[in-house]
Amino acid sequence: MNTSYSSSRLYLFLKYALIALWSVFVIGPFLWALTTSFKSIGGVTGGATYIPWLQYQPSLEGWRNLFGGSSGIDIVDPYLDSLIVTVAASLISLVLGTLAAYGLSRFRYRVGFVKNSDLVFFFISQRIMPPIVLAIPFFLMLQWLGLLDTRLGLVLVYIVLLLPIAVWILVDFFNNIPRQIDEMAMLDGCTPMQAFIRVILPNALPGIIVAGMFCLVFGWNDFFFAFTLTFTNVQLLPTAIVSLNSSVTPWWSLSAASLVSVAPLILVAFLVERYLSRGTLAGAIR
Repeated sequence: MNTSYSSSRLYLFLKYALIALWSVFVIGPFLWALTTSFKSIGGVTGGATYIPWLQYQPSLEGWRNLFGGSSGIDIVDPYLDSLIVTVAASLISLVLGTLAAYGLSRFRYRVGFVKNSDLVFFFISQRIMPPIVLAIPFFLMLQWLGLLDTRLGLVLVYIVLLLPIAVWILVDFFNNIPRQIDEMAMLDGCTPMQAFIRVILPNALPGIIVAGMFCLVFGWNDFFFAFTLTFTNVQLLPTAIVSLNSSVTPWWSLSAASLVSVAPLILVAFLVERYLSRGTLAGAIR
């Protein structure tokens, strides 16, 4: 009895110790960035300090530089450009990816030796190519269309980049939804499209949310295409943050910018966390 009780207490201690260590590992960089964002050049170069007013004098210089301060940038326009481009590209990729993934999951296609699995691999293979390989073709295409250095041009490019991610995630998710659900819906009088909209989509909501989150993360964090395909009319957040750098790295401004840039993704993760469960299929088959 005592041995079992001791083992249980040891297990709980190890479990919570590992959770605490992992929490420090995850939260530590954010706390470091938060403290650094309120430091001046003296506070950064003076060594490691963490407690304001006791170890260093807080300063708002890093935050002022994000809103047109001296030697800074105005982050508002790049922030709006990033929101518009990323959300628009993610939504369009999610809609097209959901339809493509459902078709690849429920129907069989074969053209010569090419079949469904080959089509799925074709989609994800688009992410295998290094971005530099696509830079010149995208540049020339947007230049020919007159969409270089525009939001619409970036949206089109991002759809090409995000659509494979959505298809790859959702095909596997649709494969895990029993086909009996489709059959029962059509026995009740639904057309295939009605069964898809009324029955399959609600059950696939967790997978759609996961795919949407991946699209948002990849689109929001892209730097390469935002840097190579825009100049003056449009500037996304990653390129704006890089422009903060100079001969002396402004760690205080970069820390503030990193917190501002990651905030939307953290907010989205908190909002959709309760939907990230596969338990919605429970009881779906009667």
